[in-house]
Amino acid sequence: MNLNFTSIPILTTDRLLLRALKEEDFEAIHQLHSDPIVNAFVGRANVSTLENAKAYILKMDNLINKKECLYWAITSKKDQKFLGSVCLWNFDTENEIVEIGYELLSEFQSKGYMSEALKAVIEFTFNTMKADLITAFPSEDNIGSVSILKKLGFIFDEKPYNNKHENVKNITTYILKSS
Repeated sequence: MNLNFTSIPILTTDRLLLRALKEEDFEAIHQLHSDPIVNAFVGRANVSTLENAKAYILKMDNLINKKECLYWAITSKKDQKFLGSVCLWNFDTENEIVEIGYELLSEFQSKGYMSEALKAVIEFTFNTMKADLITAFPSEDNIGSVSILKKLGFIFDEKPYNNKHENVKNITTYILKSS
């Protein structure tokens, strides 16, 4: 599996630009981490502050520099508005498994943005990183997230894989194998 990235590659779709997180994204990250709808499904408390958001961006940069994570800001091509994020992490290089995680501000949900972003990241994961399997761990209560995964070809799996999530109610496992 190829983890020889020195920076976050820019990925584009028809409507979206997926780019590296920037320091100036702290207000958008705070908004995302303060969204009660999003937080309900990711097991995160609604206690974000602007300082927490700044620290989170530094934490992601640190994980990226240690090659433990790739993290994209999902932005609109039209106006560069921050919509959400998608990340690859939990790299299991021996078994060529990567976990995908994602979140979208609730005001942008149900508009096809996440499906569009995930397609680009999945293509990158299989074609550039050469992963064999992508895992995702949504709450089964998050019908929208599960629906997106199924639409993209993910299937339910009972194996726990390398699930490191805490506080996510009714967590379940979905996988997508390289074709």
